Amino acid sequence: MKKDKRIQRYSAPERLNHWVVAFCFVTVAISGLGFFFPSFNWLMNIFGTPQMARILHPFFGVVMFVSFIGMFLRYWHHNLLNKDDMLWAKNIHKIAMNHEVGDTGRYNFGQKFVFWAAIVSLLLLLASGVVIWRPWFADYFSIPLIRLALVVHSVSAVALILVIMVHVYAALWVKGTITAMVEGWVTTAWAKKHHPRWYRAVRDEQLKKEQRKAG
Repeated sequence: MKKDKRIQRYSAPERLNHWVVAFCFVTVAISGLGFFFPSFNWLMNIFGTPQMARILHPFFGVVMFVSFIGMFLRYWHHNLLNKDDMLWAKNIHKIAMNHEVGDTGRYNFGQKFVFWAAIVSLLLLLASGVVIWRPWFADYFSIPLIRLALVVHSVSAVALILVIMVHVYAALWVKGTITAMVEGWVTTAWAKKHHPRWYRAVRDEQLKKEQRKAG
């Protein structure tokens, strides 16, 4: 495909950041399910042994949180709600039929929901995880607080898993999205259809750069 028909959506550092978060999520989600459900204990072998899973699970969780904070700092201002998001949400039935609605910016309402739901879940997971983290921090907290933290941690983990499942499904459903996550670019046709306001902003920026070079 000609380069003039491509638009960069994510840089190499952005993609690396995304896949670090994704890798850590897979490891902690799988091992966490092994902790929570006795019949899934074998899932803890993702870290080699159940003993290693109990040691490494929280460390991988911290890496995931810190990596996602990097994404948060990059993208939070693109995920603020506006009137176009309300139009998108009201016409979700059309979106489900692959008909785009509204003048969508870099992210649509569904993507913004995933973004904010993920950050809330991760904050709860971090806070509750510290409380139940043995042998480092748990001894500083009371038994009732630890029990509450276990409930919060479990519920938040399930919520995050569901959110990421929606994220993955949407990425597979919208053709061209995986390319953006893997190679960093999308076609101009994809950008015009799914994120027209973002497309115009990128196009205008490219025109300004060309004018500066020409001038």
